[in-house]
Amino acid sequence: MRKILFGLAAICLLAPALPAQAHFGMILPSEQVVLQAEHNTITLDLKFWHPFANIGLDLDKPRALYAMRRGERADLLPGLRECKERGHTAWQASYTLDRPGLYAFVLEPEPYWEPEENCFIIHHAKAYAAAFGDDEGWDEPLGLKAEIVPLVKPYGLYAGNLFQGRVLLDGKPVPGAAVEVEFYPGPDLAGQAPHPMMTAQTVKADDSGIVAYVLPWAGWWGFAALHTADQSLMREGRAKRVELGAVIWLRAHDAPQFRPVR
Repeated sequence: MRKILFGLAAICLLAPALPAQAHFGMILPSEQVVLQAEHNTITLDLKFWHPFANIGLDLDKPRALYAMRRGERADLLPGLRECKERGHTAWQASYTLDRPGLYAFVLEPEPYWEPEENCFIIHHAKAYAAAFGDDEGWDEPLGLKAEIVPLVKPYGLYAGNLFQGRVLLDGKPVPGAAVEVEFYPGPDLAGQAPHPMMTAQTVKADDSGIVAYVLPWAGWWGFAALHTADQSLMREGRAKRVELGAVIWLRAHDAPQFRPVR
């Protein structure tokens, strides 16, 4: 019996630990391209989630939620609505795209304490929408503490397209940044990966901070570039590290339909 117990202990010590599920701050607009005035009010769904497995976490009321258009910032916190999804606290907001232009929506949450990782998590999450044919500026930084600046239009992607973005921290590229990529199957589905290490995939940025990933199928894709912040937060009298995430959400569309030319 002692030999058996010793052998089991050795196996446990030698076996690699299963990877933790990735956390993602999520901000999903109901539409990313608005062309008609009668359909110009969109809904933003906000949550803190394990997207692929569709497992929720409670999201406290965000510290900041806003829309940016040509440098102008509109505060969306006053219209925020609390809701429940799969038993967890989430939020919704509505916004009317009343002028032509590119709109960036940004979610900054309160720090989330993750006991399993012994750290706080703060994810600056963003998504984009274009209104009435004007979409200039989609490749410009928003000035966030951490962000992924798209190098491909972030609202005009087909499944199979290559997405590229530059990872910035304090406005500077991050060479070799590790970026987690995860698919969100929607509110009523959960992904079934061959093994836990394929729930989220990790891509490394190049020496210029540029990350590249092919979106293999249609739906919402989240990219999270993770950094250790240059400041800590106190918990129970001790300084704890802060995981700072630059998150961008993209929707890949099915291939277009084709018809004979008449």
